[in-house]
Amino acid sequence: MQIIDGKKIASEIKKELAAKSAEIIDRGDRAPHLVAVLVGEDAASQTYVNNKEKACLQVGFTSTVYRLETSTSEQKLLEIIDFLNHDDEVDGFIVQLPLPAHINVQKVIRSIDPSKDVDGFHPVSLGRMMLGEPTYLPATPYGIVQLLERSKIETSGKHCVILGRSNIVGTPVSVMLSRKTNPGNCTVTVCHTGTVNLKEIAKTADILIAAMGQPHFVTADMVKDRAVVIDVGIHRVEDSSEKGYHIIGDVKFDEVAPKCSYITPVPGGVGPMTIVSLLMNTFKAYNKEV
Repeated sequence: MQIIDGKKIASEIKKELAAKSAEIIDRGDRAPHLVAVLVGEDAASQTYVNNKEKACLQVGFTSTVYRLETSTSEQKLLEIIDFLNHDDEVDGFIVQLPLPAHINVQKVIRSIDPSKDVDGFHPVSLGRMMLGEPTYLPATPYGIVQLLERSKIETSGKHCVILGRSNIVGTPVSVMLSRKTNPGNCTVTVCHTGTVNLKEIAKTADILIAAMGQPHFVTADMVKDRAVVIDVGIHRVEDSSEKGYHIIGDVKFDEVAPKCSYITPVPGGVGPMTIVSLLMNTFKAYNKEV
């Protein structure tokens, strides 16, 4: 069994981006610029945006954060998005989810210029992904594919079972891994809460991606011997430690890991790849590759 070290792989990608960024700055051009718009006080969102700022600093990108009150109106948010759409100094931006209940999430996503949609959630971005055209790929699925590629895990002809069908992870990664690409060319099965015999289907997977959003959902009896297991879940569990909690995933790691050929830990697996994928998309936006 081998651990897929997301921290190490993310660090390698950051070094690559930092070298490219240094070349840009050395020739007198401005650095790539990523903006995040954060509405409200959601703790997980604040942590993610703070980590994004640190990552930008590490690779030499410019980072800006708009921190808005929970009471910010939908119209005010749309005005900020319109400003960012037309700011030539901004290469890409994200509107951090979740948003307060009074704001229409889909309306906000559709208002983002697809050429700056480095989160990859705009219908145009998703449509291009479906067609196999150049686009910004959603960050977490992009990170998963990078983990497989950089770990030299064979995907062609393999049966990939994805647990979860969200628009953020399950559905996009199912498309990406089914396409005639490398990594990709998998036979993909998507399971969800309505799937009959889910455990039996999961056990047929050569590659099992757990994105159900349920702590310790995947147990040893659901995993085939020598399978590759990618754990997308992240859950806080309160304890008596100094932090007051520890992080677990959708996979019951201690009992599943001995059966695997490769497995991602939580934390330290998929998580670090999400932000670095956002940086990769920003670099594409800077170079007008989409």
